[in-house]
Amino acid sequence: MTNTPKARPIARKGASRTADIPADVLQALSKGEIASATLTESLALDYMLLLRTAFPNLPAAVLTQAEQACTLGIAKRMRSIGSLLWDALGADGIVQCQQHGSDTVRAWACFMLAAAPAASLEQRLSSMAPLADDSHFGVREWSWLALRPHLAQQLPEAIQALTAWTAHPSEYMRRFASESLRPRGVWCAHINELKQDPALALPILQPLRADGSVYVQDSVANWLNDAAKDQPDWVRALCQQWLSQSNNPATQRIAARAQRSL
Repeated sequence: MTNTPKARPIARKGASRTADIPADVLQALSKGEIASATLTESLALDYMLLLRTAFPNLPAAVLTQAEQACTLGIAKRMRSIGSLLWDALGADGIVQCQQHGSDTVRAWACFMLAAAPAASLEQRLSSMAPLADDSHFGVREWSWLALRPHLAQQLPEAIQALTAWTAHPSEYMRRFASESLRPRGVWCAHINELKQDPALALPILQPLRADGSVYVQDSVANWLNDAAKDQPDWVRALCQQWLSQSNNPATQRIAARAQRSL
């Protein structure tokens, strides 16, 4: 694998349309030489070229399976490639991915961690922490998407573990705690238990109700906006309670955004 250092931070303005990505930039993205600056760029790159460049010694059978995975939607594609890399490279491959300059390659590490068998939820969260705290927005998104199925399957344990993350100094880690268990979420299956009883997640939501980070505020507000689709009265009552307890501007912002669809 090419030992490419992490690109920190992104120092260029990215394209918002695939047609606007310069050919040389797209080639550099596809070879893992630069990080994507927008979601559009991360979706447009050549995943097979990136895979071959980052892991030139992958068996032909793995590459064939990866080509089939690349015909899938982006979330399934990432999960499939991560699983293939885990089977082919194991834990050493995770380390290689985490050290790579491409945000997509580092994101594959997220799905490799999710694919690892027999790991406890605590072990998965501990291993995922550096990726949840990555400087790149894309890696941070993939980190919670990768672990979400495990979190949903062990919901009480997940809520207990992530409650501790709400006190983390990093806004990225605090945001992971909220974003990973949104009742509906984006590019992921819904969590029916939280749609039916969003109060289960109060141990996570309560500590974040006045968080000073806009990044975290938006996540908490989106969490409650999700919940409002199924439990609007509960969301109204919770926001009213929070506002009655504090006139903190962060709480006011969260409450307003949480109720934007009501």
